Amino acid sequence: MKYFFASDIHGSAFYCEKMLKAFFDSKAEKLILLGDILYHGPRNDLPEEYAPKKVISMLNPIRDRIYAVRGNCEAEVDQMVLDFPVLADYAVLYLNGISFYATHGHVYNASENGQNLPPLSENDVLIHGHTHIPVAERMTLETGEGKKREITVLNPGSVSIPKGGFPNSYAILEDRKFSIMDFEGNIIKSIEL
Repeated sequence: MKYFFASDIHGSAFYCEKMLKAFFDSKAEKLILLGDILYHGPRNDLPEEYAPKKVISMLNPIRDRIYAVRGNCEAEVDQMVLDFPVLADYAVLYLNGISFYATHGHVYNASENGQNLPPLSENDVLIHGHTHIPVAERMTLETGEGKKREITVLNPGSVSIPKGGFPNSYAILEDRKFSIMDFEGNIIKSIEL
């Protein structure tokens, strides 16, 4: 099966529309949103066509195809207007035979010292947004007492406010291949899981 991952829409109707076009064109089963859906946040400039109410009207009709986790910009008021759950801090997903720990990334992430990792087993996948920078890599992290753990870390980048010189992006998981793409269909990064 095919799954579509996106993060950090930040209320941009312009980029939400592009994201949904890519989602429908991909024929993915589910749209997995990794937080920061409606609000742009105090550290970000307003994204192009900032219109959270329009984003709501675009996402609610496909509520049965969306899995979402809470970003650092989500609040209870967001849940009042969205017809799909957005207040879970994480989701554990088993997709195409792979265990994913999906979260926004502001609490759990793969810091260099491994101190911000969620409870993961060897070969699990941590997927998050928050940094607005695409990531698709295997990491060996120190986990204490001289032990190391091999995990895969993924980040689809940002739909509306990319950082680090990267383009606006999303990702697709098809079988065991994870590809981060721009809205022109170019692969930015990919990895076999």
